[in-house]
Amino acid sequence: GIVTRRPLVLQLHKSDEGTREYAEFLHLPRKRFTHFAAVRKEIQDETDRETGRTKQISSVPIHLSIFSPNVVNLTLVDLPGLTKVAVEGQPESIVQDIENMVRSYIEKPNCIILAISPANQDLATSDAIKISREVDPTGERTLGVLTKIDLMDKGTDAVDILEGKSYRLKFPWVGVVNRSQADINKNVDMIAARRREREYFASTPEYRHLAHRMGSEHLAKMLS
Repeated sequence: GIVTRRPLVLQLHKSDEGTREYAEFLHLPRKRFTHFAAVRKEIQDETDRETGRTKQISSVPIHLSIFSPNVVNLTLVDLPGLTKVAVEGQPESIVQDIENMVRSYIEKPNCIILAISPANQDLATSDAIKISREVDPTGERTLGVLTKIDLMDKGTDAVDILEGKSYRLKFPWVGVVNRSQADINKNVDMIAARRREREYFASTPEYRHLAHRMGSEHLAKMLS
């Protein structure tokens, strides 16, 4: 189903070294969250409050601020993924509803578009690239992100995309390797996940020459 069902406006604030990380929601003023499992649960609960426990979406955003010495100053908007068909419990209009919601954000000229596509699917069918091209034809503010590189069929790789040969964008493509669903179920923490991601690019022969500009940490610096 759709994981993100409301826009999440995530403001990262870099705090002084040695200070404790915490999070605050706009809808819960004066409440500090210091455990990120509780933050995740509150996002889920607040989504359900607005949409019910259905698979419906809502355009009402959740505002979350995170204060940490380990982040860059950056505001991210996480939007529902573009979908092609309505599943059980969703209105037929959901495909267009999500596209309209995404467009309302990415049409803004001061918005950087993160066009995220899975490496194990054909880039020619990427909705993210298609829609970003429509609102940003010159690619001035579009960054291509390739996920699931580690899930590609044996014998295939994403080198041509990452080197900009198969689909050129103004900025270099960034490849990322995220936690698998099994990792998420086992609560593998992000520090371990980032280390594993670094090791993957550094140790995979096809990507070793690109490792210095791959991964989520590089992506964060680039965005900032």
